[in-house]
Amino acid sequence: MFKFKNYDFKRYNISLLIVVTMLISIGVFLIKQVKPDDYKKQIIGLIGGLAIALIVSLIDYHFICKFYIVLYLINLVLLVLVKLIGVNHHNAQRWLDLEFFELQPSELTKIILIVFFAKLFVIFEHRINNAIFLLIAIILMAIPTYLILTQTDLSTSIVLLAVFVMLIFAAGLSWKIILPIIIVGIPLTFGLFWYIQQDYQVILSDNQQQRILSILNPEDYPGTMYQQDNSIQAIGSGQLVGKRFADEAVSLRGYRHVPIAESDFIFSVAGEEFGFIGSMLILSLFAFIIYKCLSTARRAPDRMGMLIAIGIASMFAFQVFVNIGVVTSILPNTGIPLPFLSQGLSSLISSMIAIGIILNIRLQPKKTKR
Repeated sequence: MFKFKNYDFKRYNISLLIVVTMLISIGVFLIKQVKPDDYKKQIIGLIGGLAIALIVSLIDYHFICKFYIVLYLINLVLLVLVKLIGVNHHNAQRWLDLEFFELQPSELTKIILIVFFAKLFVIFEHRINNAIFLLIAIILMAIPTYLILTQTDLSTSIVLLAVFVMLIFAAGLSWKIILPIIIVGIPLTFGLFWYIQQDYQVILSDNQQQRILSILNPEDYPGTMYQQDNSIQAIGSGQLVGKRFADEAVSLRGYRHVPIAESDFIFSVAGEEFGFIGSMLILSLFAFIIYKCLSTARRAPDRMGMLIAIGIASMFAFQVFVNIGVVTSILPNTGIPLPFLSQGLSSLISSMIAIGIILNIRLQPKKTKR
């Protein structure tokens, strides 16, 4: 579990922890602007998250991967419990009430599935291009993804699928399989996109369909676009340097008209407070984290460490893209937190666990071949 003899502590990535702490601290400030009474919880999350990352960084990721099947089954149980006794917020049933805080299992699902498939693809490395194995892998991915999709959590489902595609590609999927999938998949994607716009479609809920249609025809869905329209106005009003040092009272900020600005739409608060320059700084910090994850993948001691690091890099990259795409009205409105910035302990804890695993992989140098 703790293999300190195998660790090279000179490789401990302090800079990654510093950048993560900076992002969470910025998030604390932004949450305080929106909900002055709630930011203290995020400070507790910052302290607890750093402790979790430090502890996880000392646990050998090979030890964690030994329990990949157990973790997968626990994840399924949690997702089923959400369906049965989950807490509903904003027409979405995604949380379990644990009295002291509400757990969102779909956040943990991302980490668990990365570990699960990294281990699975290493064990069956020689069968990665086998049709039966690929079918089994797709089914194992589809089960938790479907359970999350039925929570009306489309964005997390998309992130999971994107991470799965990146993992299976990195695991060595042959171009003889990839090219036919691309050739067939592109027209199928366009066909699916057309289908979900029809009145008789059965894949998406009415609410999910309406959010997609509102992006295509915003003038026909003013109520649906209310949140995103106000978000764009708030970001735009920040101009170059933001309103942080302006004389305007905080109560007059545009993000005051953005529902859930402290969580899924936290970037609209950042845009108005810090402007274009501050927003670019935040994006640069995210880019640094993703770069460090990919750098860790390149220097990983083995194939499993490489796949986990790529999976975590993909998770952060796609989650940031989807969140900011929604906030800037590029993508349909669907709730997904911005890592480290958004309010919510489940998202923060899962992100810090991911950072802890990255730190541990980096601690273990590549084994030299004799």
